[in-house]
Amino acid sequence: MAAQVLAERGLRVTVYEQMPTLGRKLLLAGRSGLNLTHSEPLDSLLERYGRARADLEPALRAFGNVALRSWAQNLGEDTYIGSSGRVFPDSWRATTLLRSWLRHLARLGVRAETGVRWGGWAEPSSSSRDPIAIRLVLRDGTQQTATADVVVLALGGGSWPRTGSDGRWVEVLRDAGVAVNDLVASNAGVEIDWSPGFLERFEGVPLKNVAVTHDGQRVRGELVITKRGLEGTPVYTLSPSLRRALAAGATSALHLDLHPDLSLDDIEHRLRSRRPKDSFANWLRRRLDLGPLASALLREPDGRPPSDDPTTTARRIKDLPLVVHSMASIERAISSAGGVPFDELDARLMLKRRPGTFVAGEMVDWDAPTGGYLLQATFSMAVMAANGAADWALREHP
Repeated sequence: MAAQVLAERGLRVTVYEQMPTLGRKLLLAGRSGLNLTHSEPLDSLLERYGRARADLEPALRAFGNVALRSWAQNLGEDTYIGSSGRVFPDSWRATTLLRSWLRHLARLGVRAETGVRWGGWAEPSSSSRDPIAIRLVLRDGTQQTATADVVVLALGGGSWPRTGSDGRWVEVLRDAGVAVNDLVASNAGVEIDWSPGFLERFEGVPLKNVAVTHDGQRVRGELVITKRGLEGTPVYTLSPSLRRALAAGATSALHLDLHPDLSLDDIEHRLRSRRPKDSFANWLRRRLDLGPLASALLREPDGRPPSDDPTTTARRIKDLPLVVHSMASIERAISSAGGVPFDELDARLMLKRRPGTFVAGEMVDWDAPTGGYLLQATFSMAVMAANGAADWALREHP
């Protein structure tokens, strides 16, 4: 996106990509449907970015969800709004959009060199009017030097390193005096110690229509039991608060509501009727339509047999604590947080310590929930950084 904006502003652009082909992470993001953005009003969309709202707001207002849908349409890819308000390309996945985009970049004269990794600056920072010398590392380990009037770094975070976002740039920036916060998993699953018998029966089984609460935040959705713990949108949404709690050394628990459509009193009332020969599982199935997974989960936190008391069981159904001992690894996370803090950047996303070098995307320290918000802000930041870079180049190197 930065390359497109720079080329449309009249600059000659070269993209250096360390992977053999362009757009691998975009293709991965679209594997189960490319959720480009969300259709909600911009003011509501801004609220989704939590602590980073103020920092991201200028970029999102300059290039918001309406602009992103128009951009896709101009590439020949109409979009549609799903039932949850998420926006997808008509072709569903990223393949068609990416092919059209790469053809458009080629028409703009953008050059792409693959198998080349950014290795830092080849020379110390000097006058803003001097070209920027950057070090390029080839696949065989040999190095080359290239110069440019401006540089946009869009090197990704630390999740899914096989797509190229391996975080090796962190130490390069730190060595150059730029503060960088450690990369950490975001939109990630959680690790829970399941009993062996539980996993044998339920690994990979979805737990539908539940509510999950952590630190006062409640999210409804679907979870999936994994060998390591839990995955699913509610857990991803709660990643920031879980991560903070775990980093502080606190024992952290997710609290599940296994029947969010009924109140505690309604559940207790229904459970007061039970056939004499009903097992615990049949009791929950007949009276509450809860399946075997739900009844097994009620045993899981402490391994004790479930109570036959309607009041006790109702309370456990509405508030089932599951102790989380860690987040899933960053390599398996949907995205990452950490990176370059905003106070290292000026208003156009230029590194204060390296004039002429701009930064965008997951390299910057911000968090976004799933639902299109991650890609939207990444695109918006790329547009802002590229326009800032173009302004800088045309002013400093007319």
